[in-house]
Amino acid sequence: MGKNEKKLLIGGACFSRENPLIIAELGTSHNGDIVKAKEMISAADEAGALCIKVQMVYADEILHPNTGEVPLPGGKIRLYDRFKALETPLKFYADIKEYAESRNILFLCTPFGLKSASILREIQPQMVKIASPELNYTGLLEKIAEWKVPVLLSSGVSRLCDIERAVSIIKPQTNLCLLHCVTSYPAPESDYNLRVLPNLAAIFGVPVGVSDHSADPQLVPALAVSVGASVIEKHFCLSKTDSGLDDPIALPPREFSQMVKAIHSAVGIGGKETIAHYSRERGESLVEQILGDGVKELAPSEKDNYHLTNRSIHALRDIKKGEVLKRDDYAVLRTEKVLRPGLEPCWEDSVEGRAARNFIPAGEGIRFEDI
Repeated sequence: MGKNEKKLLIGGACFSRENPLIIAELGTSHNGDIVKAKEMISAADEAGALCIKVQMVYADEILHPNTGEVPLPGGKIRLYDRFKALETPLKFYADIKEYAESRNILFLCTPFGLKSASILREIQPQMVKIASPELNYTGLLEKIAEWKVPVLLSSGVSRLCDIERAVSIIKPQTNLCLLHCVTSYPAPESDYNLRVLPNLAAIFGVPVGVSDHSADPQLVPALAVSVGASVIEKHFCLSKTDSGLDDPIALPPREFSQMVKAIHSAVGIGGKETIAHYSRERGESLVEQILGDGVKELAPSEKDNYHLTNRSIHALRDIKKGEVLKRDDYAVLRTEKVLRPGLEPCWEDSVEGRAARNFIPAGEGIRFEDI
């Protein structure tokens, strides 16, 4: 089957174990440069990707300015400011979509809030990706489900009950593929517990795949296909030394091509032979660790991120004791490392009109005891 035929099937939401959708996650590694973005798309195409994904970043709908700093080669910088610098106009994404489709590659984009979702909708994507931190952002899930286009939903740093709620919002409206993920950068291969894939497929009645943050270009992707993955997503870069936030854990073209070949080989020889091959090549003990026991739990490397990476309700300004909260006093944001988490996004409508029992500093999560 040629790329064009695969693209048509993908547009019809046919996630196939026999023809896995291989996604090159460009993220924000283009740094807003359309020339570099096109260079990355061309390189990903030549390396065997069937789809490229970018992220539509607007800092205000992701985190509060008080979130904290990230270390970069030029020194520490506020994470908010780093995201702010990555904001680009709609035309940038429209041009990327047009260029990808001219090369017969599927365009995929991740919106992080209601603003970016609304903007993304204007260029009519064939499919949408929801990142792991937004799996509990019920308002965003409800909005995107209304589009009735296929949805890829990442499930890193989540529990089974979190996934159940998200699936219950999206699945009745449109086609859904659930991506198993470990929210750690890089994620240890031994944390992946890939036998959870057929269990998730059986529990939720949806196709499954993997969004892989591990360093090895072959192990997790090939073994994931061997247990039923129909989608493999991996970060892509031109060079690990480039300045993108995810470039140090991304695959450059040569390694991405190795991953593609490993995926195709796994499809060709079948799951049993793939597992046997990597057991001989890499060691049976390591392969068994990667395959795991199939029970959906937080991976050891991501446990500390629960309630921090995902969304909760945060104060946008200092709120004095006794003040009645208005809708523009708070937002659903990622907590990250410095601030305290607040109520889950499903309580968003219940916060408005409540009086503050305590002083709530700008950026901090709004808790039950605060209102």
